[in-house]
Amino acid sequence: MVPAVTPPAGEGSSKEELRRLFRRRRRQCLAAAAPGILATARRHLDALLAGRGGDLGLYWPLGNEPDLRPLAPAWAGRLALPAVAGPALAYRPWAPGDPLADDACGIPAPLGPHRPPEAMALLLVPALAMAPCGLRLGSGGGWYDRLRADPLWAAVPALAVLPAACTGVALPRDPWDIPFDGWIDERDCHLTDAGRRKIASS
Repeated sequence: MVPAVTPPAGEGSSKEELRRLFRRRRRQCLAAAAPGILATARRHLDALLAGRGGDLGLYWPLGNEPDLRPLAPAWAGRLALPAVAGPALAYRPWAPGDPLADDACGIPAPLGPHRPPEAMALLLVPALAMAPCGLRLGSGGGWYDRLRADPLWAAVPALAVLPAACTGVALPRDPWDIPFDGWIDERDCHLTDAGRRKIASS
């Protein structure tokens, strides 16, 4: 078992320090956690998407990010991947086998037209760490915060995806940080109170 990690305390607890810490932590535990993360997503997606039209937003995994692409066959025709184009992140329709090209961040992305927020049912987003209130620590680009600063995109339920060992963390909050509606790990799907209300009302 990988030993528990206690985030550094005090003024030294910068986001960059936390990113280094949780990149290492995720790398250490992902192999053991990955099958359970995928199983949790499979177990909960039907309920999360029940009655919601629109696409499921996945992501193309990099490094030690959990790989959810095995979910794709079950949701064929309802999938989209993010793409960074210019100053913004957008979602484009995707199906396995579609041609991909590196986006502005060098991440494989579809080539089709952008999907508007009302065409999206749920976003699944990789994370380095997660606070109980829904604050997500990402890799530092700020793409998802800028996307979700738009109220129309903020209305789309969004869950982080990461190992349980990287959750329950006290994270610093900047003014531009927008909490997620919950997260998926190998133990379960965890919704914040706000996320539960959003999903129930949509």
